[in-house]
Amino acid sequence: MKQILWFLLLAFSSGMVDATHPVDAIASSATPPVPTSKTRLGDAFHYHQDNLSEGPWSVHVIRIRRDRPDLGIHVLLGGSNHLGVGTLSSQASAFPKNRGLPLAAINGDFFARQGPCLGDPEGLCIRDGELISAPNGKSAFWVGPDRSLHMGSVVSLLSMTPPHGTKMAIGLNEERHERPVLYTAASGARTPSANGTECLFISEAASALPLRPGERSVFRLQSLHLGGNTPIPTNGVVLSLPAGTEPSAASVAIGSLWTLSTETQPDLRNISTGLGGGPALLKGGQPTQYQSSDARHPRSAIGWNDQFLFLVQVDGRQPGISVGMTLSELGTYIAGLGCTEVLNLDGGGSSTLWARGQVMNIPCEGSERPMGNALLISVDTRAGGPR
Repeated sequence: MKQILWFLLLAFSSGMVDATHPVDAIASSATPPVPTSKTRLGDAFHYHQDNLSEGPWSVHVIRIRRDRPDLGIHVLLGGSNHLGVGTLSSQASAFPKNRGLPLAAINGDFFARQGPCLGDPEGLCIRDGELISAPNGKSAFWVGPDRSLHMGSVVSLLSMTPPHGTKMAIGLNEERHERPVLYTAASGARTPSANGTECLFISEAASALPLRPGERSVFRLQSLHLGGNTPIPTNGVVLSLPAGTEPSAASVAIGSLWTLSTETQPDLRNISTGLGGGPALLKGGQPTQYQSSDARHPRSAIGWNDQFLFLVQVDGRQPGISVGMTLSELGTYIAGLGCTEVLNLDGGGSSTLWARGQVMNIPCEGSERPMGNALLISVDTRAGGPR
């Protein structure tokens, strides 16, 4: 109850919630006796719950003005500063206080739920300008240097080129299969591979790390390791090679210089926030083409228009309360909010919406599922800054 009162106090004191409808800001745990829709929103930042008898559906919506200069959009990692899993609450609560006050958060991309790279996002992940996970060709969301919002398919062009050899397409901080994978300190202290040849490189320039999208940099081969589990230096990277992909002897000479490219299509140079997901549900105000089914599940999505950014979560797998939506139903609902661009995020047990210290929805597994990454909205509260 203290968290709810604190959230309301913050919202009213900062003019972020419509004071004529304070009930709209109460958490979803207080379910209205009669399903009703609350649709009046404040001008700056507002949460509301929409209870619809059709379905039935319980939908949680956060709407934020895009022109607020004090708002930040951030990607969080389940392992804090490296890959891993953590609940949305724990990720949001760990957001550094000197970077602002965390207002709202929603679960992020689909992720590896088991295996040696637990928490690895399936698609693009750019956190504070650092490229953590390479795009997988599916739809993603990113924020431009001018605070513009973008959505589209992003293709990885990541490669490593030896001094005497052919450019190799590589993966990044993921479980290694047929192709080579580059591991940075963001993946953990050691590589997760159990076999193969691994090349440990040290960066030639301090600016090469952390890795950023859209850049080319040079690394010097320092040592070779057989069998995997190679320590990852903070000033370098490790290239893990599956059997049969080893370069020539000249290429793997200790001290040789290799070129790393982190290019993507489209070019994401200077992008500080990027998050994978998919499919895109609305583009330019029109429904997109995607594979779908009639299955209803808990869903999460991010949407926007020229004025507002929306975080939307639909509870599901709870008969009599909320049965979840199909992708088509979710797209239709968010279009009704006025969104022109919508990206679906991970759903099911991961589907969670958090606002100022508490989870606003009812996760279908009864409690929060640890997840690989998340998207967080913060407000700048530094002395002298905008409020």
